[in-house]
Amino acid sequence: MSKEAPSPRAAELSSDARIAIVAARFNQAYVDELIAGCRRRLAALGVDEDRVAIYRVPGAFELPIAAQAAARTGRFTVIICLGCVIRGETPHFDYVAGEAARGIQSVALSESLPVIFGVLTTNTAQQVEARLGGEHGHAGERAADAALDMISVLRSIGG
Repeated sequence: MSKEAPSPRAAELSSDARIAIVAARFNQAYVDELIAGCRRRLAALGVDEDRVAIYRVPGAFELPIAAQAAARTGRFTVIICLGCVIRGETPHFDYVAGEAARGIQSVALSESLPVIFGVLTTNTAQQVEARLGGEHGHAGERAADAALDMISVLRSIGG
């Protein structure tokens, strides 16, 4: 398992760039920390709070439909999906995590918009905590970094 996340790159955002954060309420304490880390990093990188909209959905399974609805408004430059799915005793984890990932990628491709997968998929709560500022860094901050990086990449391509 790699712990080598890419370093954040400077991104020049246009004055009309807006970011949607779509976040699950399931495992709310963990997802709230993902949101806090994401917002903290966005602010540190110069994104004003009034350029960020947050939408909450019941769980990770519902992230794709809300991301698609946000994308179709045409108001957002990037969408960040945040959630936390912890493996349990049933195959439910596999369905939820897999379909959330597939759906989020599908929205990105169908809408030609960066949609960032910031969903923790872990076996234990301890693994979640290691990804919320522990030995594996902060997944919310990394999602913000990826969002701004993708804005820059697509701008350089001409999208």
